[in-house]
Amino acid sequence: MVHANARLTPAGRWVLVSRIVVDGWPVATAAESMGVSRETAYRWVRRYRAEGRAGLVDRSSRPRRFPNQTPEVVEDRICELRLSRRWGPHRIAWALGMPRSTVERVLRRRGLPRLDAIDPPTRRIVRRYERDRPGELLHVDVKKLGRVPPGGGWRVHGRSHRPNRKRGLGYDFVHVAIDDHTRVAYIEALGDETGDTCAGFITRAIGWFADHDVTIERVMTDNAFAYRHSHAFQAALTTAGARHLRTRPYRPQTNGKAERLNGTLQREWAYDRQYDSNQQRLDSLPGWVHDYNWHRLHTEIGSTPAERLPVNNLCVKDS
Repeated sequence: MVHANARLTPAGRWVLVSRIVVDGWPVATAAESMGVSRETAYRWVRRYRAEGRAGLVDRSSRPRRFPNQTPEVVEDRICELRLSRRWGPHRIAWALGMPRSTVERVLRRRGLPRLDAIDPPTRRIVRRYERDRPGELLHVDVKKLGRVPPGGGWRVHGRSHRPNRKRGLGYDFVHVAIDDHTRVAYIEALGDETGDTCAGFITRAIGWFADHDVTIERVMTDNAFAYRHSHAFQAALTTAGARHLRTRPYRPQTNGKAERLNGTLQREWAYDRQYDSNQQRLDSLPGWVHDYNWHRLHTEIGSTPAERLPVNNLCVKDS
């Protein structure tokens, strides 16, 4: 392969060879004129006589044979365990009695996906999708969180001082709505997940996105009772002109962006720090949502979610 300090490119090799083969120059003279050794000149002459001009092109340095490569039958077994059992390199290596690094190389060579890209029920590769424009699809879900008792919960005092029988404060129902294309999120912590509550949330969420020049066309939810049977929720969608989509039963991956946001919420907000009261945690939610939308890098899209909003919205990001 030609590198930055290479004396000869394919074109320079032809000049060298033509001076020797066509013009009859001595090999030593031709090599000196090109600033290379006689051995190099002889090598290109031999390639030219054997293969013509095609022999002057760079060749792959990949070996023709791999006598120490893992046998194909073993590689097939590795791939079978990956797809059927969803085992990682550590467990496959232990089961087959071979180094983990070998298993990892086989998985890469065979082009098998990471475990998080394999659907657990079907063992099939998950094909991730993304809508083309803001508002085309809004993912909606509810995450139920146990309320923090006064003075802090077991994360502050330990489980021995906060046993289960003393946790009777109920739950906060965190309603989330995330746009499929931009990943911009609208989140509220409410007291329940009844049909009227869900209807009010989706109305406010659609209105919030409308304030940012995003018109919601479709809303995807799971098959919770309120989403399926609430007349108020359906009426809210009809009023907004949004079509209702539901996930397949027992397939939360379909609504994966909302599920991933729920996980991020728990990791970076709900359980990120020790709260002295439930209200303290609730008061910190708007600030976290603002940071998530406007300042936090979303690794999947390579930017902040707000950067994917229409350009004229950037002026209101701190409002």
